[in-house]
Amino acid sequence: MSNYRNCETSLGTMLLVANAQGLSGTYFVDQKYFPTIAADWRETANDAVLNDAAAQFKAYFAGKLQHFELPLAAVGTAFQQAVWSAISTVGYGERISYGELARRVGRADSVRAAGTATGRNPLSIIVPCHRIVGADGSLTGYAGGLERKRQLLALEARSAAPLFALEA
Repeated sequence: MSNYRNCETSLGTMLLVANAQGLSGTYFVDQKYFPTIAADWRETANDAVLNDAAAQFKAYFAGKLQHFELPLAAVGTAFQQAVWSAISTVGYGERISYGELARRVGRADSVRAAGTATGRNPLSIIVPCHRIVGADGSLTGYAGGLERKRQLLALEARSAAPLFALEA
């Protein structure tokens, strides 16, 4: 059984899903690969993991949170899990290419497969697939839409910038 709730963000409503092991999904409601709410899912406002996730998303979108601290329970193949794990190592405000992602997974010849696994990431933003870009730095692919990807990267660039500069 899974619990779910909606979370309002500056980039649209997100569906948050949790099971007994932790947070299993975070999806923009109009994104590609949006899940079908199953018969055994229960909408609730009383799930601690979902409420923590909503609070952390609020802080993230306010530019006050750079790393999520939540129990995660994403379901995927071994390769998908490896890709999602590698994506999780890309720091706040950083970007890497799909080719670099494939190399980090130990499958440099599997750039397309790494891209496909990235697109199936069920933990949008928390597993920061928006930080994966084309070889030339271009914004390619994002299940939540390229405009959202652009806005997420801009948010992180603003929040990661120093508040003041020291003079020499």
